[in-house]
Amino acid sequence: METVLELNGLTKMYPNRRGVENITLQVQRGDIYGFFGPNGAGKTTVMKIIAGLCRADRGQVRLFGQDAAADFVKAMGKVGVLIETADAYDYMSGYKNLELAARFYPQLPRKRIDEVLELVGLAAFKHEKVSQYSLGMKQRLGVAAAILSEPELLILDEPTNGLDIEGMVEMRELIARLAREQHITFFLSSHLITEMEQLCSRIGILYNGRLIREDFVADIVRGANPMTLENYFMEQVREERRAEVHA
Repeated sequence: METVLELNGLTKMYPNRRGVENITLQVQRGDIYGFFGPNGAGKTTVMKIIAGLCRADRGQVRLFGQDAAADFVKAMGKVGVLIETADAYDYMSGYKNLELAARFYPQLPRKRIDEVLELVGLAAFKHEKVSQYSLGMKQRLGVAAAILSEPELLILDEPTNGLDIEGMVEMRELIARLAREQHITFFLSSHLITEMEQLCSRIGILYNGRLIREDFVADIVRGANPMTLENYFMEQVREERRAEVHA
């Protein structure tokens, strides 16, 4: 199995002593890896470090076997990223926004813009101004921009954040379809455990800046002692809190 994302001892501490410490994990090709935990646990910090938007104090990021610190451009060549919210120019159409993004990929065929709009379900709205888009449509446009370069790994930070129930279902179905039809590997962050249970193949739980547990979702919900991902998460958190009290 090919490792497409590898974090080794990733550490970043802010002046307020919050951050992440010694994060070590691997994402294999074909995974939909759910990285979740409470708000403020450090999920976005880790993703910003991977995407080059934040510098780690120490540790290593490897993408497709390439050390990101040694050659960041080469390491990110097969990676698409959507961190936090999807930014777009409201006064431009969805198509024009993607046309602008496509300038970063001079070898990209022009038909790719229409392909990604079709993939994310925005083909019928491509000439509408983004100011007329719902929040869910804007998130889908963000995903379209992230997959424009035909990445093999897609990093999405809270892709369902702020969406209504219909929007969350649509985003979940989109991610599943991209994994199935485009063979994209996913590294997702979320605090919405129910969404993770329905979508992910593997999960990692982040708590107070530390990765406290990794597991296969199937082993949790259909294993020897089956439980919901929500109950599993709460069990792990309670164990950590008990350990902190007795430390």
